[in-house]
Amino acid sequence: MTKLAQHQLGFAALWAVSLLPGWRALVDTFSLSLRDDQYTYLLLIPPVSAALIFLEWRTLRTMVTLNVRTGSVSLAIAVLIACSTLGWPAPFPSDVQLSIRMLALVLWWIGAFLLCFGYRASRLALFPLCFLLGLVPLPQLAVDRIVALLQQGSAWAAHVLFAVFGVPVVHDGVVLTIPGLTLEVAQECSSIRSSSMLLVTTMVLAQLLLRSPWRKALVIGLAVPLSVAKNGMRIFTIAMLGTRVDPGYLTGRLHHQGGIVFFAITLIVIFALLWVLRREEDLSLKSALSPVKTETTAG
Repeated sequence: MTKLAQHQLGFAALWAVSLLPGWRALVDTFSLSLRDDQYTYLLLIPPVSAALIFLEWRTLRTMVTLNVRTGSVSLAIAVLIACSTLGWPAPFPSDVQLSIRMLALVLWWIGAFLLCFGYRASRLALFPLCFLLGLVPLPQLAVDRIVALLQQGSAWAAHVLFAVFGVPVVHDGVVLTIPGLTLEVAQECSSIRSSSMLLVTTMVLAQLLLRSPWRKALVIGLAVPLSVAKNGMRIFTIAMLGTRVDPGYLTGRLHHQGGIVFFAITLIVIFALLWVLRREEDLSLKSALSPVKTETTAG
């Protein structure tokens, strides 16, 4: 058996060990993602992370080495987190318990990778390893806060669009009133599902297409306000069509199934931004290399 195969076998063994106490948490997490639209994005995390590591595997395999000290510390931290709820006098709510158990499970996987493949390989695979933390479902309280912020942001974005196009509008919290229509940005209209999908997609695209950390951070940071603007545009469009063209738009397919259209528009904007930033990176790289070529030619 080759040395690489031994490292792979060790990682597989540690991963299998994690499933003994963590299987229930993993099943509960995927069940949650299938029954609740707010957590649909969880289904994307494992395959995307695995695919990103696979893409780097040819380089990673040349860096493999044991890192027992740091890896063991990471595994110990995962065990401590998993046991943290046992000493509390009052049990945590079930959603908080699931978050803690999944956090411990993911940290165990990261620690196992660090132990079996070493620091250099883990550093190269830092993004897909950290991306696995997205598999930890947020507690319902945190999700409710995010939904409330998206509701308010979407109402504000729609208000701005109405004002820009000269439509009289009264804005009161998440309620908007225009001539002939009063609408409320309900929780179901907060667009948290498409917002989380857009954020996950943007993170992966930025990682694949950009090299500069600050450019990656810029694109990912813009994904959130762009998602809010997208939902505001959707509210504005449906309201205008419903009051100016046909009231059926207020309850029709565009209202219930049209989210994909506005998601696609926002994704096009993200791709355009990525293209501009990638072009800037290429130009910067060429300008940085050109003096070296000139020097070499002159010599």
